[in-house]
Amino acid sequence: MRRLTGFACAAIFLILQAIYLAPPSKAATQQVMMQDYAYGPASLTVRVGDTVTWMQHDQAPHDVVTTSAPVAFRSPQLSAGQSWSYTFTKPGTYSYYCSVHPDMRASITVLAAETPTKQPAPAPPKQTTPARPATSAPASTAASAPPSSTASQAPAAPAPSGTETTAPAQPVTQQAAASEPSLDPMLLVAGIVTAVAVLCLLLVASRPAR
Repeated sequence: MRRLTGFACAAIFLILQAIYLAPPSKAATQQVMMQDYAYGPASLTVRVGDTVTWMQHDQAPHDVVTTSAPVAFRSPQLSAGQSWSYTFTKPGTYSYYCSVHPDMRASITVLAAETPTKQPAPAPPKQTTPARPATSAPASTAASAPPSSTASQAPAAPAPSGTETTAPAQPVTQQAAASEPSLDPMLLVAGIVTAVAVLCLLLVASRPAR
């Protein structure tokens, strides 16, 4: 029973590790036929890392020799049923022909390898500053009675002026909520692998020895 539990834990660990370390993409393989004294297709487009295989179907021998290319290459002479492969490591245009039959000509365009596009980082939240409330200006009143034109009256005493000051309201600051950090899927997978490994070790250690 302990051995079965150990095998199950090891299998789960290997499956999770394979998912975590899986390669993002795989290089492609293209074929060019040598038939009826011609290359087919005569023009081909691949990417860096791709492999091209030439298949020979004619009774007469053929080969592949570059005439202008970033990296020159030359294949051996191929008889009927034989093949030859070449993996491209540098972008550019590769023109080639058959040295036995110079009329056989073709070309291969090699593009740069694809690069994963990075998603732009989210913009941080904008902080809004609340408007400061306007303060009321001190009001002063001074009332004086105008003198009468018909009777001489003592001028009224001016009313005492009162100054009212209103304390400015304190602005309430709003703190923008900090954006929660995004969870990295790689860290999540690593945590699952560690948790499964610890669980397996605990199961094996808890089994009584027989």
